[in-house]
Amino acid sequence: MATPNYGYEKRQKELAKKRKKEDKLKAKAERKSGGAHDDAADAPDGDVGDSPQTPASPPAAG
Repeated sequence: MATPNYGYEKRQKELAKKRKKEDKLKAKAERKSGGAHDDAADAPDGDVGDSPQTPASPPAAG
């Protein structure tokens, strides 16, 4: 009989915990900003946070 891989189970539990925390922070930020829709929420699970986002450029003075 194979032995249980406790390290794998622990890693999966940590990842689930991290995902849940990020979801909570995102929901909190959305509530704070007035519930504005964010495109990152529509991305597949693996794509959230992987691509760098460019900051919006400030308006030109003049």
